Amino acid sequence: MGRVFSGAVSAFLAPLAAAQNQVNMSPGVTEIGADIFELHMLIMWICVVIGVAVFAVMFYSIYAHRKSRGHQAAQFHESTKVEVAWTVVPFLILIAMAVPATSTLLEVYDNDEAELDILITGYQWKWKYDYLEESGEPVAFFSNLATPQEEIYNTDKKGANYLLEVDEPLVIPTNTKVRFLITANDVIHSWWVPELAVKRDAIPGFINEAWTRVPEEGIYRGQCTELCGAYHGFMPVVVHAVSRDEFDAWMAAKRGAAAVQTELAMQTLSVDDLMDQGKAVYDSACLACHGAQGQGGIGNAIAGSAVVLGDLSSHMAVVAKGVSGTAMQAFGGQLNDVEMAAVLTYQRNAFGNNTGDVVQPGDVTGMKNG
Repeated sequence: MGRVFSGAVSAFLAPLAAAQNQVNMSPGVTEIGADIFELHMLIMWICVVIGVAVFAVMFYSIYAHRKSRGHQAAQFHESTKVEVAWTVVPFLILIAMAVPATSTLLEVYDNDEAELDILITGYQWKWKYDYLEESGEPVAFFSNLATPQEEIYNTDKKGANYLLEVDEPLVIPTNTKVRFLITANDVIHSWWVPELAVKRDAIPGFINEAWTRVPEEGIYRGQCTELCGAYHGFMPVVVHAVSRDEFDAWMAAKRGAAAVQTELAMQTLSVDDLMDQGKAVYDSACLACHGAQGQGGIGNAIAGSAVVLGDLSSHMAVVAKGVSGTAMQAFGGQLNDVEMAAVLTYQRNAFGNNTGDVVQPGDVTGMKNG
């Protein structure tokens, strides 16, 4: 009965929930999301009814039994009937709340029988997605903020999805139970997509689980909801739910791209190719801290940097291993050998540095292997 009542209320409130400045939570698109929303509405209306009843009795008593009408306060204590009433009635109300709440919680934490497992790792300030499949070329990539710097620094009009755009969205198939294994590489983050009814903390050294089954294709957006550093607000989540056929085609393309990167890592690349790819890597991985023109910001300037203009092996070590106690992360595990070689070449020859140094993927491989 609670579901019927709350469902009717949900239908009544649907136009209001669609308003831009909504004051209620969203039911989302998943079945579990709808169950959570219905539970929320049921509990809220129980609380509303209790509040109205209590305040109605209180205000009536104050008005109807006021002293100016000659009423005298009754003197009594240790009323067995009253004590039984205020114990039994709240107990029954809590039981009425606990039954649907327990059922919904059991469903929320039922991570068994997943058809697809995805490891989600939080970094400052990006997400890494690893598709954990038993066969085939591994598919893993980072998802970075893609909102243009012009919008961030107010030199251009902000778009409809300001700070909610990424270069590589997470792609999942519809009508498939997807289990998320959520952790972090550095500090505590939190992976949250409200329309999918998923929100879990990403804690270094721990793995939290969550799941979803999306019934319809679409783009669903979220954010990191744990204060994780200076660029916490620049860590969006974008999920593309696609048909199974489209997902399989996307996975095949990803595996093909990974195979191409493996082949490139064994080749000698041209300076133009390295510079082009290096700029793309810099824009996604370095720009936020080091500036669009290498002018610096949270991180040190790249233009004229003693590290960039100095010894190549030292520069390579800084990018690969990071700098302890600073915001400079270790990118050795985040970038493949081709990307690392490209961004090193770009940094040493962009922003007026012009060292003429060219780093090949084989050089990075040799560095990693000692």
